[in-house]
Amino acid sequence: MASAVELARVYRATIRLGRRYRPTVAGLLVAGLILAAALARVAYLASEAALDLSPDEAHYWDWSRHVDWSYYSKGPLVAWLIRASTTWAGPWSERWTGHIMLAVRLPAVVCGSLLLASVYLLTVRVFRRPMLAAAAVAAALTMPVVSAGATLMTIDAPYTCCWGWALVLGHQAVFRRSAWAWPVLGLVVGLGILAKYTMVLFIPSLALFLLAVPRYRPLVLNGGFWLMIGVAGLCSLPIVIWNAQNDWVTFRHVSALAGVSDGSPVRWLGPLAFLGGQVGMLLGFWFAVWLAAMTAHRPWVDQSEEECYLWWLSAPMFVVFAVFSFKTGGGEPNWPVTAYISGLVLAAGWLARRLPRLRPGCRRCLLGTLGLFAGLGLVLTVVGHRPQLLRPMLARWVGPPSATDPFPLRRVDPTCRLSGWRTLAAEVDHLRDQLRHQGTEPILAVTHWSLAGELGFYCAGQPTVYSVGRLAADRHSQYDLWRPNPLLDAEDFRGRTFVIVGHLTPSLIAAFERIERARFVCHEEHGQPLAAWHVIVCHGFRGIVPPVGSSGLERY
Repeated sequence: MASAVELARVYRATIRLGRRYRPTVAGLLVAGLILAAALARVAYLASEAALDLSPDEAHYWDWSRHVDWSYYSKGPLVAWLIRASTTWAGPWSERWTGHIMLAVRLPAVVCGSLLLASVYLLTVRVFRRPMLAAAAVAAALTMPVVSAGATLMTIDAPYTCCWGWALVLGHQAVFRRSAWAWPVLGLVVGLGILAKYTMVLFIPSLALFLLAVPRYRPLVLNGGFWLMIGVAGLCSLPIVIWNAQNDWVTFRHVSALAGVSDGSPVRWLGPLAFLGGQVGMLLGFWFAVWLAAMTAHRPWVDQSEEECYLWWLSAPMFVVFAVFSFKTGGGEPNWPVTAYISGLVLAAGWLARRLPRLRPGCRRCLLGTLGLFAGLGLVLTVVGHRPQLLRPMLARWVGPPSATDPFPLRRVDPTCRLSGWRTLAAEVDHLRDQLRHQGTEPILAVTHWSLAGELGFYCAGQPTVYSVGRLAADRHSQYDLWRPNPLLDAEDFRGRTFVIVGHLTPSLIAAFERIERARFVCHEEHGQPLAAWHVIVCHGFRGIVPPVGSSGLERY
């Protein structure tokens, strides 16, 4: 009997000890997961299998060569991070891999790791269950959208990182009444705005939460809340000052992108396209779980304050882009991505509460479905990093190229946009060498802004590449603002030979004395064409006719 009592005491002591140290175990587990994921991404980026820079990444890298307070379409944070990384890690990247691509993408790996850490901390603080927080991080690691954001150095990497930590700091300021958290929250929100302008929606989302919960309404008039807004505003001043000096081009661009200023018609099917994009991005299952959690915890039914916080920091972002989809036709799937950060935490709590209440058969079914989609996400993540593994099968599925569909793989494989840039650069370098042997140092130019960064990055010597896209029906871009450029400073380029990638228009043809026959450059893999470009040598630049700024050329 005594031995049984002792065993019971030991058992209870063990349980108490486990509960006491469970946060440490969960924290170590999460730290190990985040570190392992980061090391795997670094190893991938250092390997020959790493995909080329996407057009956006190359564009932001080009920005980093011209450090400024802001840029045409985005704030400066992405360029600043790339510049810092290539300055500090660039030599190491070149020694290890032979190029600086790893250094360009290294900030994305860091930001992705910090985002996962914020998910863990926020889940612990809301639900007080460290192992649930670890499960949320593990689930996030299976989502292709999270993996892509932690591998590709686009604006979403620092933006989502800032949003995740703003959620943690907002929770600290509101629920723990920490005065220091308000200015730090303002700093993080301000940095997020420097990455992506939609970070500003964090402020009204937080205000809506405070107004929705009577106990926290006084905080809207609290000095801390307004201090947060003030600090965020100060951080945003570089964008405002730069735009005041550049004819407010960013505001023109954003309003045109949102369909506000260009007179575009209402697209009634836009919300359906938007919804389809969200379902696809979250593999259907995770979107359904998020939607179920948002429905179950809607504020007018669920009175849990902390879960209400998660709801209000998710729903407005989704609703804003759903409304704008009437004008944008659906937009890009990643636009409301930060809605799913607090949404993931809320969904984790909803699943944890829902599962024990289900019948055993239903519970096994839900757990099996969860495991199935987690596995599917991992498979898609691997394939997204190594699309060569799947392209032969996809090629058989989409069929051979045709005159009406010359690149069928691009319909089903978005990574095609990250392939072939070295092939194009090699052909351009070959032409440059030929012209040099003839005694001519050519100017490189493109007819679409997204091509300039790719050529600048992959061509030998990483030369300056100009955009003449505004004479080819392209919109304004950052390249129109850097001087000198062929469109605004024709005298600086008069008589020069250009190598142009793109399609020539009558205005461009009239700008040269002689134009050689276009060369067709095609990048193929497994017999399937993935991308193609026209490369044209144009001799004797004589200026732009009609002049830039004439009717029909202003498109933002």
